[in-house]
Amino acid sequence: MEFLINQVLGLKKKDISRAISKRMEEFESFKSNMDKIFSELCFCLLTANFQAEKSIKIQKELEKEFEFLSEDELARELKKRGHRFWPQRAKRIVKARKIRRELESLVFKKSDSELRKWLVKNVVGLGMKESSHFLRNIGYRDVAIIDFHIVDLLEREKLIKRPKTITPKKYLEIEEVLRKLGKKVKLNLAELDLYLWYLETGKVLK
Repeated sequence: MEFLINQVLGLKKKDISRAISKRMEEFESFKSNMDKIFSELCFCLLTANFQAEKSIKIQKELEKEFEFLSEDELARELKKRGHRFWPQRAKRIVKARKIRRELESLVFKKSDSELRKWLVKNVVGLGMKESSHFLRNIGYRDVAIIDFHIVDLLEREKLIKRPKTITPKKYLEIEEVLRKLGKKVKLNLAELDLYLWYLETGKVLK
């Protein structure tokens, strides 16, 4: 863990830390905008098993349309923009509209872990990773986004053994490893994810 700690601490002293702080401020600003929160939910539905950068572009172009296009219309728009799973994701976004009002009544009133459990149970297409991604993107801080980049990094540093599948139980175990790392470098899980993602990809996305 020591090598990884030093890498993160080194980044905290560089210009990239400003970009990460700015991104965290953007996430925080969504707290008062329910339209943005629904847009982020749709983004996380799009990005599962698909490229984050392409999903960001689609989100920017279709942000308003997420709210009212029919399933067929939305599917056509996603297909036009090159989404690999356009029929499935259109269906999931339309289904997500049905829980929007309930989500709005729960957001920032439940803890990170409580709302994540609710999302996994009630939003088709959101597992532990995607639910954590959504929560981080709207201002929650104590959830980790555990994707293959993070698993690769932690395995390389011998902090975990690569699991065959990431069950909810295994997800929480890996999240605890990241939480301990975060305490050592004085970062919450949301901030730590951006630093680790930068170490693996050289990019600060969302």
